[in-house]
Amino acid sequence: MKDPAIRFRIDFSENIHLGPGKIALLEALQAAGSISDAARKMKMSYRRAWLLVDSLNTAFVEPVVISATGGKGGGGAQVTAFGTHLVTRYRALEREISQLGKQSLADILPHVADKFISHVRPARRALAKKVGAAPRRS
Repeated sequence: MKDPAIRFRIDFSENIHLGPGKIALLEALQAAGSISDAARKMKMSYRRAWLLVDSLNTAFVEPVVISATGGKGGGGAQVTAFGTHLVTRYRALEREISQLGKQSLADILPHVADKFISHVRPARRALAKKVGAAPRRS
């Protein structure tokens, strides 16, 4: 049986959150070098990716990503040293939490079904159309 996947989000304050989506975006940015390429890789709109990057940069006193506007020389985005540290610490915490979850759920895991069987209702039959007009009442 596969280890359970445990997802978590860190809420630093009421409006400052860090979770698997933002971390994955930072990793995609590290690889791609631009917000638009990272967004395409993650199958999200450029606007959504930009908003997430902006929320990260506003959430911390140090920038997480620095970007240059496009043009003749091209633009781009770079994850800062602080941003890289953020990704590293999040992934380390993720490994620790996963290990703890695996240990804590050891007695439950043998009871998990090998595969999920969906209880799908059988397809409904199409309603038969009435042929001819209904009798008129006078």
